[in-house]
Amino acid sequence: MRRAIVFAGTTEGYEISRFLQENRIPLISCVATEYGKKSFIEDEYLKIRAERLDQDQMKALFEEEKPELVVDATHPYAAVVTQNIRASAEEKGIPYVRVLRQGEESQKDGVVWVSDIPEAVRCLSGTEGNILLTTGSKELSAFCALPGYKERLYARVLSLPGVMDDCRALGFEGRHLIGMQGPFSQEMNEATLRQYSCRYLVTKDTGAAGGFAEKLDACLAVGATCVVIGRPCEETGLSVPECRKYLADFFGFALPEPRVTFLGIGMDGKKTLTEEGKEILNHAELIIGARRMAESVMRFGQKAVYCYDAEKIAAYIQEHKEYSNIVVPISGDVGFYSLSRRLLKYVPEARLVCGISSVNYFFAKARLPWDDAVIVSSHGRSCNLISLIRENPKVFSILGTGDGVSKIAASLVEFGLGEVWLYVGENLSYENEKVFKARATELVGYRGDPLCVVCAVNEEPRLRYETHGLPDDVFLRGKAPMTKEEVRTVSLSKLRLPKDAICYDVGAGTGSVSVEMALRANWGRVYAIEKKEEALALLRENRSRFALDNLEVVAGTAPDALEELPAPTHVFIGGSSGNMKEILACILEKNGSARIVINCITLETVTEALSLAKELEFPDPDIVQLSAARSRTLAGYHMMMGENPIYIITLQKTESTA
Repeated sequence: MRRAIVFAGTTEGYEISRFLQENRIPLISCVATEYGKKSFIEDEYLKIRAERLDQDQMKALFEEEKPELVVDATHPYAAVVTQNIRASAEEKGIPYVRVLRQGEESQKDGVVWVSDIPEAVRCLSGTEGNILLTTGSKELSAFCALPGYKERLYARVLSLPGVMDDCRALGFEGRHLIGMQGPFSQEMNEATLRQYSCRYLVTKDTGAAGGFAEKLDACLAVGATCVVIGRPCEETGLSVPECRKYLADFFGFALPEPRVTFLGIGMDGKKTLTEEGKEILNHAELIIGARRMAESVMRFGQKAVYCYDAEKIAAYIQEHKEYSNIVVPISGDVGFYSLSRRLLKYVPEARLVCGISSVNYFFAKARLPWDDAVIVSSHGRSCNLISLIRENPKVFSILGTGDGVSKIAASLVEFGLGEVWLYVGENLSYENEKVFKARATELVGYRGDPLCVVCAVNEEPRLRYETHGLPDDVFLRGKAPMTKEEVRTVSLSKLRLPKDAICYDVGAGTGSVSVEMALRANWGRVYAIEKKEEALALLRENRSRFALDNLEVVAGTAPDALEELPAPTHVFIGGSSGNMKEILACILEKNGSARIVINCITLETVTEALSLAKELEFPDPDIVQLSAARSRTLAGYHMMMGENPIYIITLQKTESTA
């Protein structure tokens, strides 16, 4: 006895039969011909019955097998067969499910919708030019009413002997009779239309499984008109994914995990989509992702869910396992600043398929090699582009705002880098694509498209110091105090700055520590707090000297000057103006885990710092006393001259006590 009977003969019928077979539900799949049987592989769970059944034969089959469920997945145009299946199931009291092929709607030019075959014939009767018929052999006789049909019509039908004989009897012979088995790709349809110079293609709305999208797109590609015959009757039923969920609930088994693909679709999802990507999309049942990406790759009959939040996408996939093949389209390549990085945390088993990134596409268009380029993104991210451009021959960045190029150009000019070349790419791969180059001085005030990338080419990159502790003489000094090279080296080492640190330099003086902080934390931000006007002027000059757009000079006295600043991760205190306690309290309120390094010259400051460390419950302060001496040449001899001894105190609370 079989628990289910599936009336198949269609792609949908095959999918449902295979689904039940894989989940070990005994079933019979009914197909009309031996030819339809070839798509199935019988085993202990799946048996095939290949013959056309009338209503009495259906009733007899139901009586013999006593199935718990009947699934009707016959062709959308087999209206009489559907009526017989439904009536037979109702008479025997067996639950009945209709699986529908998803119909298509199109507002594209070059598409004519008609209600039935006679209307299609009437529509074509006043036209000129060859016609490709893809409606099947049973409908051919109606088109014979068209004047000159033997010369104008080209019939594409199944290459079965009986079918071919019937077509020849109607007068279709030679090159006008095309015997082929589908489904057909868009390229095949285009080739056929061009081969026979067809100005029209006639098709039924056969949905995704019937290759409707490929026919429609082929017509649009070659400039032919697609005449679409609408469905003969309105039906209600389930899609294949909905039917899977119904079957799992009905027979009490769990839906298998879907196959999920994160697919790089290139820039526009059309011209830059790979052949592998096209094949994956052809089999997708659900497209989920950002609207622009999803709409650019959707096929007819596919369900789309618009979402860009990784956690929500993962949750939707987990909650809708009825979709066996799910694709998340990702702009460009999956490995280049893409959503896949976050998605993999939630869907670790997903397959990643690469695409063409904006990097290799743009550099090819700009005719530039890119093996020596620094690749970054400033789209929604903090990135010290100016410092990178200052030190490297090529820096590529994704932007994301219409004034992004202008802002970079203005900053380059501000920091004395106005002669840097900016190669700009906008709307890459789209019809309004724009790729050009200009000096930074020429692009101040430029307003472009937000969908933009830029490559800065610096023909004279400046030396980058790879270790902290820059020579004192590289800074403009004046009369403001400056933390000397040796002390600065140890202090920066104690800070342990990551590249994305948010730093305060309290009592910044000339800004030597601020500058080195900004060079180390080139993905973060540094706030140099100083109250003296002369020192502020030197700070700004040193900021410009090193082209540090991630260094912000803040005029004022701490802690008041700290109130509006973002929470720091690292703080250097070179001078407190007598407000040490208030400054530490303010820092801890903003971030209880901030790492703090204090330089003390006087013993009184050391005593105050250690007392406050105890009062504010910092565990085990790290204290280093540093005495350095430098040589001076006197009368041909080298004399060592001692610098003031410095106490370097490091404070940081652990996360458990913060």
